[in-house]
Amino acid sequence: MRELGLQGKRKGIVKQKTTNSKHSHAIAENKLERKFDAEKPNRAWVADLTYIPTLEGWLFLAIVIDLFSRKIVGWSMSESLERAGPIRVPFCPRQSKVVLDALEMARSSRNPLPGLLHHSDRGVQYSAGAHRLALEKFGAISSMSRKGNCWDNAVSESAFATLKCELDLEIAIGTRAETRAIVFEWIEVWYNRERRHSSLGFLAPAVFEAKHLTLFSTSTKS
Repeated sequence: MRELGLQGKRKGIVKQKTTNSKHSHAIAENKLERKFDAEKPNRAWVADLTYIPTLEGWLFLAIVIDLFSRKIVGWSMSESLERAGPIRVPFCPRQSKVVLDALEMARSSRNPLPGLLHHSDRGVQYSAGAHRLALEKFGAISSMSRKGNCWDNAVSESAFATLKCELDLEIAIGTRAETRAIVFEWIEVWYNRERRHSSLGFLAPAVFEAKHLTLFSTSTKS
């Protein structure tokens, strides 16, 4: 890059705050403790929520990442943080559909066994009753970052920073529909299947999983 006169683009600074930790909902202990390496799939997930500017207003993106392969195993986009329609929990006024949809996508696609560690920040969307009940339903254990400590969820923070940097999403570049399309392609085509991660020996998440799951299968048979 130096020989070609190229300079890497710096990741932008997050300006909008999506985490509202001023609430009366239960806060889980930080059980992950920044242990961002998992020995097998579906042992530890990290989840997070961010905003993306569009020409029509905000687009909210929620993701769930499996720490084993850094693969985004669940995601959802919405133009609002409104409650989920069919879910009613009387003591939980803030039920975020986008967060629940991302969790359900991860659960249905991965079918984790009870005991999975699910880590997030302590925002109201993750501490609200509907989300806690969704985790309990499939036996997941909740873990939350310490107050005001983004490093406790560094993997998801890094994924969001990379997304916004590579797609130039610090400023609005299209409508909500157009932004949804490019974010979908970035997650499913580029990030999960092609983008190489230094933490994975410079393999893409899907390639890393396929390689190691074959090894798991071989060792089990032997």
